[in-house]
Amino acid sequence: MPYYYNYGDFLANNIYCILLIPVMILSLWAQAQVSGNFRRYGAIDNRRRLTGAQAAEAVLHAHGVYDVPIRSCRGKLTDHYDPRDNTIYLSDSVYTAPTIAAVGVAAHEAGHAVQYAENYGPVRLRGAIIPATQIGSKFSFILLIIGMALYSQTLFLAGILLFSLTTLFQLVTLPVEFNASARAIETIEGQGLLEGDEIGGAKKVLRAAAMTYVAALLMSALQLLRFVLIFLGRSNNGRRGGSR
Repeated sequence: MPYYYNYGDFLANNIYCILLIPVMILSLWAQAQVSGNFRRYGAIDNRRRLTGAQAAEAVLHAHGVYDVPIRSCRGKLTDHYDPRDNTIYLSDSVYTAPTIAAVGVAAHEAGHAVQYAENYGPVRLRGAIIPATQIGSKFSFILLIIGMALYSQTLFLAGILLFSLTTLFQLVTLPVEFNASARAIETIEGQGLLEGDEIGGAKKVLRAAAMTYVAALLMSALQLLRFVLIFLGRSNNGRRGGSR
């Protein structure tokens, strides 16, 4: 096998490793911010003594949504809205907790429910590409590994295209998450769910959570870049080898 194939892979992997360092730092920082801010503001009760469940209900009603159940679920930071059964699930540390963090997190999840109720474009797009993304996540690495091992550009390219669906999903997720947080803060302020400096605490919790999605997108995009560079390097070297 010509030596320049290995050199192309080596160069792509070096670029990947260099760029990986700041992305990893951002990811670790974002996770630390989420845990730290949730722990900090999860220990401070809000003045109105609103629980997470009550805050989520208030956000829903403020947007004219009355058909979304709110239920508790196990775990920590497992809060989510499930469009399959149109239900908001809040962890124990949010559902019954009258804290600043609980209000912020619950309002954010209610924001997702409102997005679906109002047919918010990006959330519908994300839902539409989920099946393709699931296929991509299952088979992309299989094709990438086989393509690299056999030096098959066709299989490798197919793997890249499938993997790119994951990156696309991460990209579409960003406006969905930022919009849900914006809706949450707007309603928190408009309905007076939190007061004064409490709003700042909720914003910190939601901003930290949003940065984890930014880090996830950058990590996925970086991996995609690595695969593309390997593909291009092998294609160029293959053409040079064929011209000898």
